[in-house]
Amino acid sequence: MPSFSRRALLASAIGTAAVGATTASAAANPLPRGAANANPFLELKYRALVPEIYATPPTVASHTPVLVIGSGFGAAVTALRLAQAGQKVSVLERGSRWPRSAWRQIFADDALPDGRAQWYRTSFTGVSGVPVFFDRFGGVLDVTEYRNISVWRGAVVGGGSIVFTGALVQPEQRFFDHVFGGTVDYTEMSRAWYPKALSMLRGSLMPADVYNSSPFGHSRIWDQQARAAGYSPQPINSIFSWDVVRQELSGRVRASAIRGESNYGNSNGAKYDLTQNYLAQAEATGRVTIHPRHVVQSIGREANGRYRVDLQVIRPDGTVVSTRSVTCDRLFLGAGSIGTSELLVRARATGALPDLNEHVGQGWGSNGDAAVTRSFAPSRGIVQAAPSASRILDERGMPVTLENWYAPGVPVNAGIIGSLGMTLDDTRGSFRYDTARDDVVLDFPGQPDTVAAIRAVNDRIVAASGVVAGLPPFVRDVNDSFTAHPLGGAVVGKATDAYGRVVGYPGLYVVDGAAIPGSTGTVNPSLTITALAERNIDAIIRAGR
Repeated sequence: MPSFSRRALLASAIGTAAVGATTASAAANPLPRGAANANPFLELKYRALVPEIYATPPTVASHTPVLVIGSGFGAAVTALRLAQAGQKVSVLERGSRWPRSAWRQIFADDALPDGRAQWYRTSFTGVSGVPVFFDRFGGVLDVTEYRNISVWRGAVVGGGSIVFTGALVQPEQRFFDHVFGGTVDYTEMSRAWYPKALSMLRGSLMPADVYNSSPFGHSRIWDQQARAAGYSPQPINSIFSWDVVRQELSGRVRASAIRGESNYGNSNGAKYDLTQNYLAQAEATGRVTIHPRHVVQSIGREANGRYRVDLQVIRPDGTVVSTRSVTCDRLFLGAGSIGTSELLVRARATGALPDLNEHVGQGWGSNGDAAVTRSFAPSRGIVQAAPSASRILDERGMPVTLENWYAPGVPVNAGIIGSLGMTLDDTRGSFRYDTARDDVVLDFPGQPDTVAAIRAVNDRIVAASGVVAGLPPFVRDVNDSFTAHPLGGAVVGKATDAYGRVVGYPGLYVVDGAAIPGSTGTVNPSLTITALAERNIDAIIRAGR
């Protein structure tokens, strides 16, 4: 067995980084206090590693017909479809624009991260409970701490598609209907919009040769344990490009996906993220311009009916280059559940958009997320590959999904088997503006029912397989201290109409995970956010408003 430190093992055990984050990029919240770091050594270091992110971003015009805030799933769909309808669109993204390379390591390593990993933090305690430390820099993952929950989201051109682990799963109708309550028709979504989204994202099942390769030994063990407990693992669609994964397996490109790199990005394009589909096609129209490192601070409405966006342009180290305001005729909020909700709640509280209704800031949920660990289940392979192969569903109590996940950096025979758990938990939180702090706060009560439901499923698998729940005494069996799937805050049919038009404000739209009512029915939200955005923007374009 290869030698490794206990610290390295614990830091990598299912989550020193975000577990499959699928949220749209939260492009809109202000920088953390003290974000700037004018350290000349770090400047030299990151210029040498990724000089491309230092390119001067294009300047957004003082007035533009259409502004889209964010560049994650919903925002990218919106930008492309508006451009195809003949409109000029400016996309504002707080994060940098990162390149791809077949051999360079563009993004941080999951197990041993540096400043490229996280958005202006110097330390992070993931679900393992063991802190890791790194440079303060404008990395791709934002981790925001609230009472009872830590929220993980993208801060990068491409949003959550860069930092999630690729799962594209359509929910069961009964769960979808439970969540949306009839506001969105599942039959229409299943007939038209889910297939369109899946096709654009090129989702596909993991091929047999990849599944049976050495780096996916943990996936085969996961399925074996699930079957022993009486479950039937269901293969799931993934955004990963299996041809690139095969190139990794044969040594034709640098290993990335097969060595557990995903939560901070895949450098070689193995993950078919939004920069390779929706955003690439949007820019190819000649009508879409993406503006990286544009951090939106607030929004409002001018007396002439135009929308105002106050923003800062920053350098990768967080230094503010300029502060300005721009206007637009139509404003599409795609800054993710947190970013979009923060902008709207702040605008209502400060009087910038005083007529926003009482539903703004309500209906926020964690998608019932929790990290799940089993141990003493050795599998072959030096490390565990990132793409997820399968899921199981249990409906004996609260509906629970477990997805086959991975433990980044764990060596052979370490015996860690990770899962992402998601439940149909109706627990909801809300956002409020704290005047004293001049900040928007998320109040969330926690989700003990989720923990109990997931633990019951994991315990059945543990008992059937003769393994151990968690990694005692270091890693909990079920950890709900985080979510990689923040949803809600501007829920469709409440804060907006049934197609994302914000109530009371013509020309203002919500196009991202903020519109989802706190859950996507025990599955990863990325496919549903994309499909709903396709549905909504189609209706908006057809109606001309």
